[in-house]
Amino acid sequence: MRELLRTNDPVRLSWLTALLADQQIEAFVLDTHTSILEGSAGAIPRRLLVSDEDFDAANQLLAEAGEIENAEPRPDSLLGGKVELRQPSDGYRAAIDPVLLAAATPAISGTVLDVGAGVGAAALCYATRVPGARVTGLELQPELATLAMENAARNGLADRVTFFQGDLLDPPEGVAEASFDHIMSNPPYLPPDRGQAPPDPSKAAAMVEGEADLSAWIDFCIRMVKPKGCVTMVHRADRLDELMALLHGRAGGIVVVPLWPGGDRPAKRVILRARRDVRTPLRLTTGLTLHSELGGYTEEALAILRDGDSMAV
Repeated sequence: MRELLRTNDPVRLSWLTALLADQQIEAFVLDTHTSILEGSAGAIPRRLLVSDEDFDAANQLLAEAGEIENAEPRPDSLLGGKVELRQPSDGYRAAIDPVLLAAATPAISGTVLDVGAGVGAAALCYATRVPGARVTGLELQPELATLAMENAARNGLADRVTFFQGDLLDPPEGVAEASFDHIMSNPPYLPPDRGQAPPDPSKAAAMVEGEADLSAWIDFCIRMVKPKGCVTMVHRADRLDELMALLHGRAGGIVVVPLWPGGDRPAKRVILRARRDVRTPLRLTTGLTLHSELGGYTEEALAILRDGDSMAV
């Protein structure tokens, strides 16, 4: 465990904990009981800690929120250093969701499309795990698409991983319908009418649906994948009903994998896999528990996040 900051303000602690939880980073507050026993003097601050594996991402997130001063950005790496990832210092930064998405996408020596590729986290993790695969990424934001191409070259994957800048509502020529064996996608999680969009435009575009809503994302993914091919998504658990409704009659063989934070708390994210033009019944798995009771990642989660194992789906 590593300490992020200390404060006597319980409201600030509550907000920071929620901010970290939204990025699937579990935070721990220490000295709460000592502070209560001490009374109202406020001489004993409470400590906010995260696991060692989450520290860099949490540190950067709080720095972007203006909660930590002089936080120096550190090189980002995924899969235990197998993938080096350059990301913008401001705006949305990839956490564990794209790594889990890549791990849940079936391993094939074929073609995979990463819709909403960002800086290439999921695409590069998948190509690293599956040496025979050819991965194409589609990203709306030009600066992120440029970084994704640079990241592919930096990791020696430019011969198998390519990125296009473009809009799924008007895709570029290199992204053709029914031409991919599998699709993977990490869409914006929030509809525009839910909550307040982050002030940073890049982060807002990654987190909140724009002109392309969830229905448009599902429609695009179904059109791009070959018949019988798989579409794999990571999304919020509280939008599972919308996902299922949008897939009804168009895809089957649906598998839902809850991502449990640990500690008997409800799942906030799910992995969903569906196959175009099949009618196999839905299957709900036991899911993946991310954190142990002590706060670090479970061995099962570490095998995926650090060692590059595939996810049981």
